[in-house]
Amino acid sequence: MHLEIITPDRKVFEGEVTSANFPGADGSFEVLNNHAPLIAALKAGNVMLTSAAGRDTFRIEGGVVEVLRNNVIVLAEGASA
Repeated sequence: MHLEIITPDRKVFEGEVTSANFPGADGSFEVLNNHAPLIAALKAGNVMLTSAAGRDTFRIEGGVVEVLRNNVIVLAEGASA
């Protein structure tokens, strides 16, 4: 699935991933390929991504995530690798 992490001033990540773990406002959750459509609030924490190249972790400062047709967009208030 295609995933983007975007902050107000830059695009932090864009690429293909097999899974993504998010710090949801009501608890952490994982998104896999062909996940049902979803919009969720995120709290500050780590977004962990798994791809063919390995694992990546990004620290976000809260935001929202949208999952729709294997496209995942994270709109974060701030993020760092």
